[in-house]
Amino acid sequence: MHELIVNLHMHTIYSDGSGTHKEIANAALETGVDVVIVTDHNVFVQGMEGYYQQGENRLLMLIGEEVHDVTRSPQKNHLLVLGAGREMSTIASKPQQLIDQVLRAKGLAFIAHPYDPELKAFGEDDISWVDWNVRGFTGIELWNGFSEFKSVVHSYLEGIFYALFPQYLAHGPHPEALKKWDELTTTGQRIVAVAGSDAHALKKGLGPIHRTIYPYTYHFQAINNHLLVDHPLTGDLASDRDMILDSLRKGHNYLGYDLPAPTRGFRFTAQGKDGSAIMGDEIRVGNGVTLQIRIPEKTECRLICDGDVIRTWRDREICAHIVSKPGVYRVECSIEYLGRSRGWIYSNPIYIRP
Repeated sequence: MHELIVNLHMHTIYSDGSGTHKEIANAALETGVDVVIVTDHNVFVQGMEGYYQQGENRLLMLIGEEVHDVTRSPQKNHLLVLGAGREMSTIASKPQQLIDQVLRAKGLAFIAHPYDPELKAFGEDDISWVDWNVRGFTGIELWNGFSEFKSVVHSYLEGIFYALFPQYLAHGPHPEALKKWDELTTTGQRIVAVAGSDAHALKKGLGPIHRTIYPYTYHFQAINNHLLVDHPLTGDLASDRDMILDSLRKGHNYLGYDLPAPTRGFRFTAQGKDGSAIMGDEIRVGNGVTLQIRIPEKTECRLICDGDVIRTWRDREICAHIVSKPGVYRVECSIEYLGRSRGWIYSNPIYIRP
């Protein structure tokens, strides 16, 4: 299979970002990203999808939307809508109806920053998702690169530090997001995890100091989706869009924090009597299934079943484990970076069924 680096959830001057679509494309081309999916708040910007070229590098830009009810305070229940092809914000006040309409339009619906706590030091509200009675959504934004700021900052001075030194920010997905994901998948639902940058490239000033807080280039070098597809981009917009959305819908991706070290090349597969499976797939347990993990470099790796760690390897690049019971199996890898262990790779599950 071919691997594409996909960065999604970013904002332009059409909502609360500072950059244009062209500036985002140039930033992505500089950092080697293959696909970006722009999701401005409550506006579906048409006419911007397509390919951008810089030397031998080519980028595909797709357009989605981040939808939420602007009449609600605070504005909870943000939904990332991909591939619907039309404006969806008119039904933002009814999350289940919104999800249903997205699916009817053959789009994807991801719950954005499911746990996004308040940040009193900067007057930021808690904008977590609260309507967990909804059904049918494609997945959740397990790791949000910008809202993590609100989880690690506890004072104004800490906020300044992380703004000036963004490389220290990322620690891993919010623990409650991981807990909720495991809870949902172990009830029989197939819930795809994605990583979102939530990039705004905010322009801020403090006295004589002016800088862009978390520029687009930083986000594109940090938390990405690594998507497994059948072949490289062809240059045909419709077929490439369909291929990317279909792979995201199936969960054929893993979340990689590429700043400490490139995560490209990670694989999590299963082999059983009746065939094989990759992340996002189902396979029957039969007389047993062999899970295989390939890691780009030696680090700590944890195999998780139904939310519990069942095996840990250290300083290994190749790991294998035979399982004989059904369950939802996924992989986490951590890496030492800037003086601490940080989340590095989070796979989507392989669903081993009875």
